[in-house]
Amino acid sequence: MTAQILVVDDDAAIRLVIGQALRREGHSVRMAASLAELDAALRDGTPDLLITDVALPDGNGIERVEALLAEHPNLPVIILSALNTLSTAVKATAAGAYDYLPKPFDLTVLARAVAGGLARGRGQGAPDVDSSPQEPGDAGLPLIGRSPAMQEVYRVIARVVSNDLTVLVTGESGTGKELVARAIHDLGPRRAAPFVAVNMAAIPRDLIEAELFGHERGAFTGAQGRAAGRFEQAAGGTLFLDEIGDMPLEAQTRLLRVLQSGEFTTVGGARLIRTDVRIVAATNRDLSALVIAGRFREDLYYRINVLPIEMPALRARRQDIALLAHHFLERAAAAGLPRKLLGPEALDVLIAHDWPGNVRELENIMRRVAALSRDEQVSATEILAMLGTSPARGEMPAPADFARAVQAQLEMIAQDDPDALDNGTLYPRMIAMVERPLIEAMLARHGGNQVKAARALGINRNTLRQRMTQLGLSASA
Repeated sequence: MTAQILVVDDDAAIRLVIGQALRREGHSVRMAASLAELDAALRDGTPDLLITDVALPDGNGIERVEALLAEHPNLPVIILSALNTLSTAVKATAAGAYDYLPKPFDLTVLARAVAGGLARGRGQGAPDVDSSPQEPGDAGLPLIGRSPAMQEVYRVIARVVSNDLTVLVTGESGTGKELVARAIHDLGPRRAAPFVAVNMAAIPRDLIEAELFGHERGAFTGAQGRAAGRFEQAAGGTLFLDEIGDMPLEAQTRLLRVLQSGEFTTVGGARLIRTDVRIVAATNRDLSALVIAGRFREDLYYRINVLPIEMPALRARRQDIALLAHHFLERAAAAGLPRKLLGPEALDVLIAHDWPGNVRELENIMRRVAALSRDEQVSATEILAMLGTSPARGEMPAPADFARAVQAQLEMIAQDDPDALDNGTLYPRMIAMVERPLIEAMLARHGGNQVKAARALGINRNTLRQRMTQLGLSASA
């Protein structure tokens, strides 16, 4: 589809690259380097699609887009920004932008966004957004990070905050799933109502229904009076069901009925209560595998997995480690602990660590650093010592335990990918499982120095670099 596209960016190189890419797609492209030039271009005619940066020499692109869409509600707008924060993504979406792309972006992704914006067609109007005047700033937002992995999380959050659809947040323990739920609540139209979190794994099986739905006096032994459940406590707000994969099947059945009908009764009660909550669920388990195993209801899985958000592991967003570490040290100082700084070598050690406990483990280590480090600037040696005292997923087991671990891994492969037992890929696959944490441990031990790590492993540096590339390990040292 050939279209008239207006590109607004004060960086001439970016304008050139975008212009060339769009012209190759057959579009006609006009350029502007400021809001003043944007206004001049609009006087010559409204484009079919607008692409604009946020930080422009004479103003804010998002604010201009908001005013522009009031005049031209059917104009598709794609916002670009190097201010890669959750706040920017939410503001872009709230302004009515069709899409938001953090810089640097892939031209293929931009082309796909342009095609989608043009395909939306005219006459459909701008998307529904929360028009509340309250606009949170970055300081109050719990999520931190500017890595590509987190940018995708921000983009999804920005799209879901203005509706009430159920969200399922997945990811390893310690990645910040509850922070996502809180961000969705705090940025959405329910922000003034309660946010209630329930850890399903921490509630005894026979009390889950009473915990969720409340109970009447005498409903069971010890029920001395009526008690409101979490659904009632969260009325008008958000109910966060953490570790939903650990929910017993019988409680899953009742939860499904509530999600389907929007009504529930207390334990021992008969009066129907209408629920008015947004559900955000989270789990570190593979729910689809639990469904296959018969331990999680398939219909409930599809009911809660309407809007999925996957939180990346910290080792998949190593670019954020320095930012997070400094943030946690600042929080520790605000709480009364001594203020500490991280030297470059100490940061290298943190970046090279595997972080089995993810962001939660990093916060724990930074608090330990603030409390125990003697010097204001923390050394790599101190970081290594503190990492050595934290529980590690990859500790070397005794030989007999190691053999059992290998056998258990083989059984898992037999279930997940049975062909791997016969197609000749098993040996390199199993070796890689040991080799990756071994290389990461040696890099961490030697502060990311590849020469020293290679010497410790008994291989040359070229071999180490080759294996790091094949295993997808960062070669930042």
